Order: sequence, then structure tokens, then C-alpha cells
Amino acid sequence: MAIKAVAFDAFGTLVHIQRPTRPFRKLVRLLHEAGRRRQRDDGVRAMSNVLDLRQAASLFGGMVSEEDLCGLEAELHEEILSISLFDDAIPTLTALKDRGIKVALCSNLAAPYGPPVLKLLPVQPDFCARSYEASAVKPQPQIYQYLCEGIGCRPDEVLMIGDTVDADMIGPRKFGMQGYHLNRQAATPASGDSLRSLSDVLNFV
Repeated sequence: MAIKAVAFDAFGTLVHIQRPTRPFRKLVRLLHEAGRRRQRDDGVRAMSNVLDLRQAASLFGGMVSEEDLCGLEAELHEEILSISLFDDAIPTLTALKDRGIKVALCSNLAAPYGPPVLKLLPVQPDFCARSYEASAVKPQPQIYQYLCEGIGCRPDEVLMIGDTVDADMIGPRKFGMQGYHLNRQAATPASGDSLRSLSDVLNFV
């Protein structure tokens, strides 16, 4: 089946953070220090709802001082300003568009990161399947369903690329999509399971 759309993960795939501060992770730690027990699904809940830091603190039901919240918001702002594209992102996305291939995002994100990532892309995606909009996170099948419906393609017409094996290769393949793991540090050339560069995607379309 011919590929009609390529979906990309965001962080670690198209973009990276040069100065990571991890404010959402720090929020969970502060809540824990204030007496709230960490929950296994904290990350899932933060990424599958449209939440800023203050709303996440409220959702988790913990007490965080105004001073701490302001500090986390400042760190989030600093982190967002340090987001940059990988060198292979622009030529790959541009080439796909030139070939008439649909481009999509499929990414686990906290809501504040979505718009800044879009602003950096050289072409606007035909559809974005971001976890906080899909109310599901990879590798849950609901997010892949949301992606395929939004991009207007059957699963076998969609190629998924990302830097996480479970979320970007195994999960999509179980759903019927074609999924490949992006591993820029791989010692061997592209194989049946992995790619070394985003430009390798062009060999599939």
C-alpha cells in the first residue's frame, strides 16, 4: 500500500530542547514533598488534558506556593525558548510536501509545548494528533485512531516516525500503521526497524 501521510513525533524527532528545565516533572516533585503521593499515571494525565502548570497542580490536588508556581512558569518559558529544529527536519518536511505527501504530528505533549513547536516548523502539518487534544497518549491505540481519522487515511497508508520504540514503532504497527524508530546514534545504516536520519523517510515515499 502506498504511503499517503507521514506522521512525526515532536521532541527527539523534529525538535529538541537545548536548555531543559522539566517544569512539569518538578511540579510533581514539589507536590510529593508537600505530602501528595506520586501516581503512576501523573504523566499521562498531564499530557492527555489541556493543562498549564497551574491547572496541572489543581488537577493533581496538591498545594504549591505562588512563589514556586511562578518559578516553574519562568522555567517553562525558558525551556520553550530553547526549543530548536533538528537539521534534517526542514529538508525532509519540505521534500514530503513537494511530493504531495501529507504531513502530521503525533506526539505526547503537555499543552504549553504545542504552539511553540508549530511555529518552528517550515511547513504546517495537515493534522496534529497531540495527546492533550486526543485525550490519549502513545502507545494507546486511541491516539493513532485520532491521527488516522484526522489525516483522512487508513492506518496502512500512514508512516509513523519517532525516537521511542514503543510509542513510535511497536504501537503504530500493532494499530496497522507502518512505524519506524529514529535512532540518530545508531552504528548501522537504516534497517527494517530503524532510521538514522529523518531524510531516510524519503526512501519510503
